[in-house]
Amino acid sequence: MSEIREDRQYTQTHEWILDHGDGTYTMGITDYAQALLGDAVFVELSNVDDEVSIEDEFCVVESVKAASGVYAPADLQIIKVNEALDDEPELVNSSCYDDGWLVKFKSHSVSDLMDAATYAQTLD
Repeated sequence: MSEIREDRQYTQTHEWILDHGDGTYTMGITDYAQALLGDAVFVELSNVDDEVSIEDEFCVVESVKAASGVYAPADLQIIKVNEALDDEPELVNSSCYDDGWLVKFKSHSVSDLMDAATYAQTLD
C-alpha cells in the first residue's frame, strides 16, 4: 500500500502539494508515482523564477523504466528547486515526501486538489 500523508493535497497526476499558508507551496511526486516509475536516475527541474501555466509540464523524472512529466496544479512561479536531486535523484524514491521534494512555488490560487482520503480512493 502506498504512503499517503494527511498534511498534503494531491493531484490526479500523482503529485503532492504542501500548502505553507502564505501563498507558497512545496511539491513532489507521490509514493504511488515513484513506485510506478521505479529507480529514478535523473530529475530535470525548472529554473528559479520560471513562470508556469496550469497543467503545463515543468519537471521530468526519468527512471530506469520511463520518463514522467510533472504538471503544474495552478499558474505558478518557481521560487526554489531541490538541487540535491542533481546528485541524488534516488531521493525521489527513498524520501518522496521529505528530502525528495521537487520544487517550491508561489501561486495566487491552487484549487481542484484532493485531500488524502479522496486521493487514496483513486488508487483502489
